This record gives sequence, C-alpha cells and structure tokens, in this order.
Amino acid sequence: MLTKRIIPCLDIKDGRTVKGVNFVELRDAGDAVEQGAIYAEQGADELVFLDITATVENRKTLVELVRNVARQINIPFTVGGGISSVQDVSALLNAGADKISINSSAVRRPELVDELALQFGSQCIVVAIDTKDFGDKNVVHTHGGRTPTELITEAWAYEVQERGAGEILLTSMDHDGTKAGFANKLTSKISNKLHIPVIASGGAGNMEDFYDVFTDGAADAALAASIFHFKEIPIPSLKNYLNDKGIPMRLVPSE
Repeated sequence: MLTKRIIPCLDIKDGRTVKGVNFVELRDAGDAVEQGAIYAEQGADELVFLDITATVENRKTLVELVRNVARQINIPFTVGGGISSVQDVSALLNAGADKISINSSAVRRPELVDELALQFGSQCIVVAIDTKDFGDKNVVHTHGGRTPTELITEAWAYEVQERGAGEILLTSMDHDGTKAGFANKLTSKISNKLHIPVIASGGAGNMEDFYDVFTDGAADAALAASIFHFKEIPIPSLKNYLNDKGIPMRLVPSE
C-alpha cells in the first residue's frame, strides 16, 4: 500500500510565511526558507510554497526564493502563484522546484494544462482548486480565492485530469484556517472519481482530522499550515499517531 503524505504549506507574501482564516486576516508566521528546512528535518514528505498574492498583483513567483529553498531542503517541493506559461514553469523547475501548481491561469486558459503536461510531464503539474460551497454545488474560485467562477469543482477536477494534470490540490475555502476538519465529503467524491492523487487542504485542527481525511475523505495526501507553523502539532507525533492507527506513513528513524 502506498504511504500517505503529510505536506506543510507555506503561503508566501513578500518573502514571509503568512496564515489567515478563510483566506483573509493574514498574520506573519516566520521565514519561509527556514521553516521549510525545519519541516524537512521533522519528516514532512513534501512542501508546498504558494506566493498567494502573485496572481493578484500580476507578478511572477520569486525564482530566487525557489533557489534558496532548493539549497536548504532535501525533500520534494511544489511552487505556485502567478504561473501562466511554459517559460514560467521552466524557470521554476530549473531553479530547483520539483513540481509547479497552477490555478487561475488554468481556469483562464485550460489548454495550459495540456501544454505543460506535454512539455514537462504530468508528474510535475499540480492543479490547485480553491472551492467554496454554494448550497447544492461547489464552485471553483481564482485569484487567491477572491474571484468565483462558473466552474463546478468536481467537473473541473475531472477535466484537468484528462488534460494531463498529475495531481489535484483541493482547498476548501469554507474550511480553510477554521481547524474544524477537512471537507471530507467533497474530497472523497473527487478522490473516488479520479485516478490521480488528491491532496486535501483546509481545516486541519487536530490529529483526528488527518485520520478522517485519509479514511472518510480517501485523500492521498493532507496539507496544513497554521497547526505546523505555530507548533500546535509536531509532524513526527502526527505521523506516529497515524501509523499506529493503520495509516501507512513514511517514518523518520529516531536517533
């Protein structure tokens, strides 16, 4: 059985890690590169760095930050924010990123997913989907969750898979930062419909939430931010807990 992955997410603004609730009320959470290195040492399986204002402010993700991260850590990491072309992806992968994440640019021009998968391979193309519940449907949002679209989340996830995405990063805006648990029902619906991995994001508050998203939510990986940034749940303790509960984990040997 494949191991499940624990992925700390570092939302970047002006080179610093920030964290908010429901995508707003941001507060500083430390130096991004230093935190990434610490998480790698603690046994994180991967990292995600998202320049959360890159698309809104119409600027590119900081390539220099990627270079610094690549020099400091030895686990795979994904970079997203303001990526809209083959040239952008090439620059980030050459700087040391293992995967790139696109959201707004894929919605604006879905053919970009096909182009990137063809050029670089599906294994390094992650499509991030920020979704919000509107009664009987979940709607895709862009520009850091600021702009609703007409896309239905489940249908969009299937479309980008068919276009060549290698992974889905599914963030529930309703659950983001609330620490009330992941959107397990939606995550399960999408995970069971797709044949590519789904990373669940938004809502982690305790260890049980991770267990629930791997079982009830059928997620392949779970992403969280504030509970790691503010040292509420140590990664080694979380992975030992999940392993003891029967969730296959990559454990770091104790010294």
